[in-house]
Amino acid sequence: MTIGHALAPPDMSSESGKLPVPSDRRSLDLEPVVPASVRSVRLGAPPRWVRRAVGPLLLLVLWQVLSATGVLHADVLASPGTIARAGSDLIADGTLPSAMGISLQRVAVGLVLGGAVGTALALVSGLSRLGEDLVDASVQMLRTVPWVGLIPLFIIWLGIGEAPKVALIALGVAFHLYLNVYAGIRGVDAQLVEAGESLGLGRWGLIRHVVLPGALPGAMTGLRYSLATAWLALVFGESVNADAGIGFLMNQAREFFRTDVIVVCLVVYAFLGLAADVIVRTLERLLLQWRPTFTGQ
Repeated sequence: MTIGHALAPPDMSSESGKLPVPSDRRSLDLEPVVPASVRSVRLGAPPRWVRRAVGPLLLLVLWQVLSATGVLHADVLASPGTIARAGSDLIADGTLPSAMGISLQRVAVGLVLGGAVGTALALVSGLSRLGEDLVDASVQMLRTVPWVGLIPLFIIWLGIGEAPKVALIALGVAFHLYLNVYAGIRGVDAQLVEAGESLGLGRWGLIRHVVLPGALPGAMTGLRYSLATAWLALVFGESVNADAGIGFLMNQAREFFRTDVIVVCLVVYAFLGLAADVIVRTLERLLLQWRPTFTGQ
């Protein structure tokens, strides 16, 4: 055998002109890629809503056991069963639905007024340096004043009717929306603004197509904070000579040491706040579909 034959590659051709297939070749089994959430369902993992409900249910069971054994006295805190009966009685005679309707009306009016004022001030301050010089310092100074401490002034200025209650809610809402919308506007990437300018967008075109969409995540966060503040302000507002509403029910129950009615009102506050948060989360999913986010592992 010559050197050329020794260095030449082996003849891989066959009579059919195709590469020979080894007889001991094993077939490759391709496994499809399945998302982790689907794999967990296939493995029999419980749904997320079941896992999220475990903690509250265990807390209720512990609460009922402590009440039944006498460790938790009824004068200190009523049992879950007693609270459930009190809630059903308030619903049956129409007291609780009427109070919820009045409280929701107060929150809605205060949220609209405060949201409009806070968003308008944030747009003026965030979109213009002159507006920032004129508005931001005053708002930041007023923001440091405890808004609950303004109740006496609101009573003097607006009386003891519905106006001070709505004004208190609107004030708390306005500050949260102002801060988050202003931060969202000033947090827009400058490169996006430069890209819009290079595409020929004018000032109003940049505001509409670049700045406002970029500030929308901050506005949604501010709306969530504002809703939480609105319910908190409602509790204080309904303590000012209220003759209807959830806060009025709580004040009446406090005078008669009805801890069951107090807890019912607190549960109503919690569920109303949770429902409002769910609505805002739904708006976020609809309005912020363009923004990819990390949802946990």
